[in-house]
Amino acid sequence: MILNGDAIQLNYGGFVPLSTVDWRGRSVCTVFFRGCPVRCTYCQNAMILTGQDFREIDEVVALIKGSKLAISGVVFSGGEPTLQKDALVTLARAARNLGLATGIQTNGVFPDTLETLIKERLLDRVALDIKARWARYNNLLGGNYVKNVQRSLALCTEAHISGALPEFQVVVTLFRGYDDEVAIIASETGDIDLVLQQGVTESVPPLSEKELKKIADGLSRRVLIRTRESGEIVYESDRSRRASRKR
Repeated sequence: MILNGDAIQLNYGGFVPLSTVDWRGRSVCTVFFRGCPVRCTYCQNAMILTGQDFREIDEVVALIKGSKLAISGVVFSGGEPTLQKDALVTLARAARNLGLATGIQTNGVFPDTLETLIKERLLDRVALDIKARWARYNNLLGGNYVKNVQRSLALCTEAHISGALPEFQVVVTLFRGYDDEVAIIASETGDIDLVLQQGVTESVPPLSEKELKKIADGLSRRVLIRTRESGEIVYESDRSRRASRKR
């Protein structure tokens, strides 16, 4: 693979040949991209936020091909995959050529990359990680990111509504004591599928599935709840069912 006379390389973070948890309803392989400008204290992949391990794109494509008989899609994760635009677009094209569906897990801080992927119809699924309400975003992440993430949300929402992006969900990772954020985030992100994900750190006990359901009870909408114990489940409270009947 050549770009402007130079071989495209991926700053490689790792590879999982078969996963049944990264895309509900699919068996996929997962390619991890090294590097991320955001420093979330709870990141489960902190070891690949920095450093260098450059691999030729063809080497990574070969890994994907090696899983092809057992999978129907590829998930690009990190780190932050949209940080490496050229490598990501090239790998997404390669996955398409192999007949595989493509998904991405992203924090949304590089909307230009998402725009290119959407315009080329290279994405079947986006999981957009929303860290907090907009008013807290820049202070929490330690940088001027909120406008970029808002643009990514708008791009993906528009693409999803138009049919250019088949699957789109907003993921909120929740920790004990921060449940008051959920209703605000839900209102700020609209009617997109919402995932309440169990946050795990060494210092604070994680919220249980029962506790996450109680938080979801305060929302007039169906949500997905994701925990280590139960995986991902669809949850609809009595309040959300009543709201659905009124529509």
